[in-house]
This record gives sequence, structure tokens and C-alpha cells, in this order.
Amino acid sequence: MENTSVFGKPADKLILIVDDDDSVRELIEFIVKKEGFRIEKASDGEEALSKARTTNPDLILLDLMLPKFGGFEILRELQSDETGTIPIVIITGRYTDRSTSDMIKQEPNVRDFIEKPVKPQILTSLIHKLLKTQPVLRKMGN
Repeated sequence: MENTSVFGKPADKLILIVDDDDSVRELIEFIVKKEGFRIEKASDGEEALSKARTTNPDLILLDLMLPKFGGFEILRELQSDETGTIPIVIITGRYTDRSTSDMIKQEPNVRDFIEKPVKPQILTSLIHKLLKTQPVLRKMGN
């Protein structure tokens, strides 16, 4: 009998997707749900902070360009209190120069950085790696 307990199940993990662009949020939601994760969504900084505090997600996918708080303010806010240990992956559409991306990566809660357009394989393998989950095996013929 093989021991798979090393890996968690995607269904046990909650991912908070924060993006003000509906189409991007829906795409990411589709990718993440297909992998079996539970999701929560927010379209601005304020909502992101309150949902992070109430749902305590296992991971936050955070767009940096947001109304009502920039991504940086949210990063800082999330470092405080009970949300300080939640890993964050930054998703940004803006071309980010090296110094900015290095600065962002040095934030204690930031694990990685993905540029838009989001490539599904890159996003899903990163999420599985960070959350120590295994992709759900798809049955052949689906």
C-alpha cells in the first residue's frame, strides 16, 4: 500500500483569488477549480483583506493593480496579525522591472511571482508545490 499522506488533497485547500479584472479572475478560478481546490474571490483590496481574515485561505493569488488599495498596501496589511503566515503569489500584468520584482519577492509572505497572461501549467504546478498537494489524477477518456 503506497503512502500518499505526504501530500494534501486539493479539496482541503482554500485559495483566495484577488483580481479586479473579471475575465482574469474567472480564468484563474477555472484553472484552480479544475485542479480541485476550493476558492474564494475578491475584486478589490478591501474585499481581499476582509476575506483573508474571515476565510483564512491556504494561499492568496494577488494582482498588484487593485482599486481601493494597491497590491503593496495589501501585502503589508496581510503581514500583520492572523494573516501573516498565508503564502502569497503575485500575479501581475504590468511589466515589472527586476528591482521591483526583487523587492516584492523579499516581502516575507510572497512565495512567487507570475506574469499575465497566466499560463495554466505554470500556475497549477506552482500552487501544488506551495500547498504540497497532488494533482487529481484525471481518468483517461475525459
